[in-house]
Amino acid sequence: MFRWLLLFILVVPALEIGIFVWAGGYIGPWWLILLIIFTGVLGAWLAKQQGMETIRKAQESMRMGYPPQETIFDGICILIGGVVLLTPGFITDGVGFFLLVPATRKPFKRILQQLVQKWIESGKFTVYRR
Repeated sequence: MFRWLLLFILVVPALEIGIFVWAGGYIGPWWLILLIIFTGVLGAWLAKQQGMETIRKAQESMRMGYPPQETIFDGICILIGGVVLLTPGFITDGVGFFLLVPATRKPFKRILQQLVQKWIESGKFTVYRR
């Protein structure tokens, strides 16, 4: 796991810098800066909107007596997507928007659910119930 994280930390910033240099030469540095600011503002707005919707869904399911399992995973995806969108870069923006839009969030949410299930079965993660 550490190897993948190290590779991610080294490769993604290098790719982002390369794309910035290419895009800055293609559209100009000022347009590039405006585009970075625009995606950050749009991402913050979308994260807030999706976050409030997820909180509402969690409250509704708890009011009906159901545990908010799906909404918890939605909230984790929205949190990660919002944080990633605040970092400048086109790759990270793509990943952030992917995690914030409900239709494209589903595959990542399934992977996250399978990972948590695997942790529970292996004993790395303990669930306490009353």
